[in-house]
Amino acid sequence: MSKFTVTRHEIFQTSLMSALLDGVYEDEMTVRDLLGRGSFGLGTFNGLDGEMLIIDGTCYQLRADGGVSKADLGAHTPYAVVTNFVPHIESQLPQNIVRAEASTFIDKLTASQNYMYALRIDGDFEWIRMRTVVKQEKPYRPMVEATDEDAIIELHDVSGVVAGFRTPLYEQGIGVPGCHTHFLTDDRTAGGHVLDFKLRSGTAALCLGTDLRLQLPLTDAFKNANLSPDDLEWQIQKTEMHQ
Repeated sequence: MSKFTVTRHEIFQTSLMSALLDGVYEDEMTVRDLLGRGSFGLGTFNGLDGEMLIIDGTCYQLRADGGVSKADLGAHTPYAVVTNFVPHIESQLPQNIVRAEASTFIDKLTASQNYMYALRIDGDFEWIRMRTVVKQEKPYRPMVEATDEDAIIELHDVSGVVAGFRTPLYEQGIGVPGCHTHFLTDDRTAGGHVLDFKLRSGTAALCLGTDLRLQLPLTDAFKNANLSPDDLEWQIQKTEMHQ
């Protein structure tokens, strides 16, 4: 366990993972407003129109067709998590490791597994496997059905950044427990939701979060959503962690 001294640091989140799972794919939070809350983070766009990744104050939209572009500041998000990234803990990662091995190594760096962490890995990847959500049309289906259409993309010999959050298990349903990360190549031309990778070499930086500021939607869809389904853990595993 790291001997790092814990100090207050806020993570901002709009909506809940359990709401997204139930098909609440629209809200009024704009990318512009989100960037006012943090310069680093991830999420998605209204209608599940691709994956969101915010790096160094720029918001990118990673679409299902493989395209990457800077997001429109007026675009809306139904779910996102952001913070101002301050690298409290930094370390070189072991060479030639896969995602599970990297996760175990990073867990040992943390001051405590009971806090939230923003995570950034900059590295050279032998391969990285990803998926990207496909834009949905109304009436919206639950996310376990919507993600069945996701194409699996694998890139080889690329450098880039894996970015996201390590969330404690007790936050299941609020967020995604464990490591939830997205990837973007250094040339900003490809990316997606990370499923697995093999890292040749790289560095990890962790930003410890002690305060969660949660903003809930005021929409009818959110008011009527089932946020505590009996199979919540299975739904999260299927939509966020399947390989």
